[in-house]
Amino acid sequence: MTDQERRQGRDESEEERADRMWGELIQEVRVAQTGVQILFGFLLTVVFQQKYAELSDVDRTIYIVTVVLGAAATGALIGPVSLHRLVAGRKVKPQAVRLASGLTQIGLFLLLATMAAALVLILRVATGGSKVTWVVVAVVVWYLVCWYGLPLWSRRRHTTR
Repeated sequence: MTDQERRQGRDESEEERADRMWGELIQEVRVAQTGVQILFGFLLTVVFQQKYAELSDVDRTIYIVTVVLGAAATGALIGPVSLHRLVAGRKVKPQAVRLASGLTQIGLFLLLATMAAALVLILRVATGGSKVTWVVVAVVVWYLVCWYGLPLWSRRRHTTR
């Protein structure tokens, strides 16, 4: 395949496309990183609060799972930065973009799970557990619509073949 045959849509080479996609990905990751880092930082402080000693065993387990999910999300969403630093100048940007995109998708899924678990814990403590499941399910469905449903619908509706 010639260079000209590879050019589709925009008039850019594979390297130019990788540069553009990398820039877009890093902007997206910056937004998610900020959110996950604030949430994770907040979660780390909960164990030092006086009310933590009063939590039931179930709530403590939910808290521990939430912290582990937050740590995993943080790692996945910071991963693309480390990846870029370690492969910069090695002429592997197209492959690095694909890998970083995968890490970002994993990070977003883990962020969704972290937020759902945190919401379960907070609502259980705040309400004594009444109707928590339905509220959390509704919020998770909303996240799924916003983060996956609408983008996939838009991609399907507006992508030209």
